[in-house]
Formats: sequence, structure tokens, C-alpha cells
Amino acid sequence: MNKLLIITVLAALLALNAEGYRMPRQADSAADSEQGTMNRIKSSIKSMYDSTVNTAMDYVEGIKGMKFEEKAANLYHETANIVGMYTGVMQDQLYHIFYSQ
Repeated sequence: MNKLLIITVLAALLALNAEGYRMPRQADSAADSEQGTMNRIKSSIKSMYDSTVNTAMDYVEGIKGMKFEEKAANLYHETANIVGMYTGVMQDQLYHIFYSQ
């Protein structure tokens, strides 16, 4: 109960301090006043899209730098060799079970 009271008081103080702190309003430039609402929306969506594409490309380049493709190929080849070996042993055992002399 005491923790909840302390958190509530801290949140209230933070809200009061945030409300008292105001950023000065910047005057609209001529470009903003000429630009319509649809153009603003379109430019903001385009900038978000570009940012998302750039972030994804950075992740892809980072993954390529870690050489996961080579590691996955090596893991596949090692696994295929091991499975092939055990399959050969199993076939040999079955052959000796069915065709024992």
C-alpha cells in the first residue's frame, strides 16, 4: 500500500512539472504554410517508410556480416553426414538380422 501511495505521489509531481514546462512555439515558416494537410501527411508517411526500409536494410547487412548462411550450410552438411552414418549402421544391422548365416 505504501509503495502504491509513493508511486502515485511521484506520478502526480511528474505530471505537474511536465505541465508547467512548455516549449516555446516556433513560428510557421512559409514552406509549412504553403504545404497542405495532405502533403504533410504524405511526407510524414514517406519519411516513416524510408526510415523503416533503412532500418531493415541495416539489420539485413548486420545478419550478412555474421555469416549465418555459412553456419547454416555447415550445420546442414554435418547433420546430413551424421544421419547418413547412422542410417548405414542401421541398414547393416537389419541386413545381419534378416540374412544371418
